[in-house]
Amino acid sequence: MRVLFVSHSFPPADAPMSNIGGMQRVATELHAALQGRDDVAMRTLALRSSWKWVHVKAVPFLASLAVRLGREAASFRADTILFTSMTTALPLLIAGPELKKQGIRLGAIAHGLDVTDPNPAYQAAVRRLCGLIDVAMPVSHATGEELVVRGLSRNKVEVVPNAVDLHRFQGVAESRDGAGIRIAGAPTLPDDAFLIVTVGRQVRRKGFAWFIENVMPKLPARVVFWLAGDGPERDNIEAAVQRSGLQHRVRCLGRISEGELIELYRRGQLFIMPNIVVPGDMEGFGIVMLEAGACGLPTLAADLEGIRDVVEEGVNGWFAPSGDADAFVARITTLVGDPEALHSASQRTAEYVARTFRWDRTAERYLDALRSH
Repeated sequence: MRVLFVSHSFPPADAPMSNIGGMQRVATELHAALQGRDDVAMRTLALRSSWKWVHVKAVPFLASLAVRLGREAASFRADTILFTSMTTALPLLIAGPELKKQGIRLGAIAHGLDVTDPNPAYQAAVRRLCGLIDVAMPVSHATGEELVVRGLSRNKVEVVPNAVDLHRFQGVAESRDGAGIRIAGAPTLPDDAFLIVTVGRQVRRKGFAWFIENVMPKLPARVVFWLAGDGPERDNIEAAVQRSGLQHRVRCLGRISEGELIELYRRGQLFIMPNIVVPGDMEGFGIVMLEAGACGLPTLAADLEGIRDVVEEGVNGWFAPSGDADAFVARITTLVGDPEALHSASQRTAEYVARTFRWDRTAERYLDALRSH
């Protein structure tokens, strides 16, 4: 297969942590997995940018692709063009009809917000894209259903769940000894602290402020909650901490390094995804749950959207109904009081993630989806 790999989600080569989220991880790690195969020839057209500038640089990049795609595909003799998101596929609105005439297979990965962004002009563009692409590979069944709602034929939908680079976290699950944690600006934890952690872009759908105000006050006093990441909801989260009087138990760590991230996963006892429903936004998958799981950290998550494709109830985590504070409290309180059950869950989680979400198998699923359309 001769693949033209197109992405606007690569971080700069000299600053790999400046633009890393779920979409970016999929783009870069899938690219690496495909590069290592002898049955794929690949040329890459990628925008490399930090998160701060990607929204500015993406417009001219995508506009140039509308002109370049045909020329690049012809010079490379591509039989397939793979776009790493529906946003990245926008140049097909101009270039798509001619590419289809040439018999080039057009495939796009779909993550969630790149399908559901409520901007009316963007929604019109997504509906047109659904008529142009040959196959969409949503990362979850929930995202796939959003594509079908927008006009994509169901037989063009091939769900391919995300994967995780297990080499990044090699040996972490085996080193969960409860030792001290080394993160800049983080306080020293009491010896008996039960540390709940979360990682991600701080936006409303994540439910972090809701969790702080509605769940944390009902938990045992030794339960501590640390949040890594940044985003537009940061001030509201900090305000929720103040309103709840939880400054000694909740800490916003901001952006942390790769090494600090691994420390957080290693020391944490439970990963939390307390998402709430936000119209026009959705959790397409939640790759941080795979990262945490690779480190032996099980997840307690809201039962909605793409999260359902990540957590296997009782295996690598548990569900609670979204917005049900008592259900979250009950599960966490049980785990706090049963360290042996939590230890067993940690072992199951690491084994399940390593077995189920490997990049070599996921890359094969992408290729199978492309070959079959």
